[in-house]
Amino acid sequence: MEAEAAKLIGAGLACTALIGAGIGIGNIFGSYLSGALRNPSAADGQRTNLLLGFALAEATGLFGLVIALILLFGF
Repeated sequence: MEAEAAKLIGAGLACTALIGAGIGIGNIFGSYLSGALRNPSAADGQRTNLLLGFALAEATGLFGLVIALILLFGF
């Protein structure tokens, strides 16, 4: 019984990485949009950095989700 509760608590804590990923993605796109509106000619040069930042932030959230699923169904 206690082991099941510990698994659920651990999985819930691992899912907090998804909160950080959502905040990070919002900051990345908000900053890009703000910069693109200030200097539209430089927006194309920063698109690679935008997509790289998005991919890294999303990967962090997915890693947390994978850890949560491993805790729930792996043990």
